[in-house]
Amino acid sequence: MLRNDQLDQWDRDNFFHPSTHLAEFARGNLPNRVVTGGSGCHIEDRDGNRLLDVFAGLYCVNVGYGRQDIAEAIAAQAKELAYYHSYVGHGTEASITLAKMILDRAPANMSKVYFGLGGSDANETNIKLVWYYNNILGRPEKKKIISRWRGYHGSGLMTGSLTGLELFHKKFDLPLTQVIHTEAPYYYRRPDLDMSEEAFTAHCVAELEALIDREGADTIAAFIGEPVLGTGGIVPPPAGYWAAIQAVLKKHDILLIADEVVTGFGRLGTMFGSDHYGIEADIITIAKGLTSAYAPLSGSIVSDKVWKVLEDGTDENGPIGHGWTYSAHPIGAAAGVANLKLIDELNLVQNAGEVGGYLNATMTAALADHANVGEIRGEGMLCAVEFVKDKGSRSFFDASEKVGPRIAAALLEEGVIGRAMPQGDILGFAPPFCLTKEEADEVVGKTVKAVNAVLG
Repeated sequence: MLRNDQLDQWDRDNFFHPSTHLAEFARGNLPNRVVTGGSGCHIEDRDGNRLLDVFAGLYCVNVGYGRQDIAEAIAAQAKELAYYHSYVGHGTEASITLAKMILDRAPANMSKVYFGLGGSDANETNIKLVWYYNNILGRPEKKKIISRWRGYHGSGLMTGSLTGLELFHKKFDLPLTQVIHTEAPYYYRRPDLDMSEEAFTAHCVAELEALIDREGADTIAAFIGEPVLGTGGIVPPPAGYWAAIQAVLKKHDILLIADEVVTGFGRLGTMFGSDHYGIEADIITIAKGLTSAYAPLSGSIVSDKVWKVLEDGTDENGPIGHGWTYSAHPIGAAAGVANLKLIDELNLVQNAGEVGGYLNATMTAALADHANVGEIRGEGMLCAVEFVKDKGSRSFFDASEKVGPRIAAALLEEGVIGRAMPQGDILGFAPPFCLTKEEADEVVGKTVKAVNAVLG
């Protein structure tokens, strides 16, 4: 195959890759992959490999690869108007249309959409808006944000602080002092194996109440959470969790930010995770599925309650002092409009629920009895397999054994991309919504082969 053989060395000499062991990559001890194309649920690289991508990039290529409708919408927008800013009332047909399309699909209490570029900057925006909100209400001391251990909300200074994973804090002087963490709603890792889901939910609520009591409710501005924990292990909440948590927040006048970067626009088989779990958020974070990653775009959907205070703030203080150069970028907005149309036309939300349910059921039937499979869990088009050293005692492998990464590598040898999740031996799946039952069968069959190759 003819190719630019300098590319590998240029990569190692010049490209700073995120979430990578930098020294091992520079030394050539980690492989690189130059991706050249994709179609449906598959990607192709310059070496001629065709891989079934069961993580949709990073939970984001929801409509699948190679969708010409979106590519053509991007091209048409770039030819007509590649850029104009959205400051001081400026907009484009694409950005205005997309805002309406989002609110037509969002929970009924939502009012306006602020656009950014990625989930991290959207959550930075959310925290600034929450602080502004409380200052306008004359509550300058009400500023702390409660997040959950194992939650993922980005990797900026504030958003990396909100993220409850050690790797995103270590040696970065994070978390910042305004962020405090509470129990992850991770039933499999409950402290007492005899706890029912309802008892574990009560435990999570008690931990939250105790944290609020220690810190003082008058110092706490908001609680942020993903409807389903994503990068922290793909963990659906235990029974009754969201109803119970929301009752606590309402009692203490604490805003709720629903981080729907992963779950928004259909991944759980409903348009939003908030619909799925009965969450009535004050702000909703959106990104990945908004454009299926065909162009960078994120959003903060602001509720009627919060929006009214923001309006009052500008009456008192003049224009709101927040904005990004690329907010509501027209190319990203055009991609978003085409993407949401495609999701509707192809009935992909329903397919995510149906085929996602099939994937979870089939994976459970195939692996639940394996001696080293502790739990198979998921919701909609999300699935995870957690591996343990001993199922009966729920004892875990030592991290040095790298069981999860080894299984992910063995799966890749079979031509399937899953993801080894952090802080545990967990293999995660978040396929494009266009996954078929035949492809789900392939994923399960090859996962079984990979597990047996590593664990026997």
